[in-house]
Amino acid sequence: MAGAAVANLLLYLVLTMVPAAFCWLILQAPRIMDWFLVRRRGPSPTGPSIQFLAQRLRHVHRTLLDFEPGTPAVRRYAARQAYDDLLRQACHALDIDQHLDDFPEGMDKEIERLRVEESLRRAGLHIP
Repeated sequence: MAGAAVANLLLYLVLTMVPAAFCWLILQAPRIMDWFLVRRRGPSPTGPSIQFLAQRLRHVHRTLLDFEPGTPAVRRYAARQAYDDLLRQACHALDIDQHLDDFPEGMDKEIERLRVEESLRRAGLHIP
């Protein structure tokens, strides 16, 4: 008698809970699909877009070329530092090796800037 009661109780639970669970899953399907799609998409980029970096590189490069002879040295230095920072960000975004941090200001750093600019051009970035 006790075994039949337990069997009837289990049958009752299955017959009442399975349809409810099935309906709940159907209602949650869009949320579950979104969760799977977000996991498959991978990490989102952390830095600015490469188009924005290219635009800023062109702008700062023009600024460096347009300095008048009487421009203060601090302004020139700050513009070069901004240009170097943009070059670093672009290299990071395109996974290009750069060593701008390894050289002090001078001819070696200028040569490294030229090498990095050429590497970015070969990667398809349109900079002057």
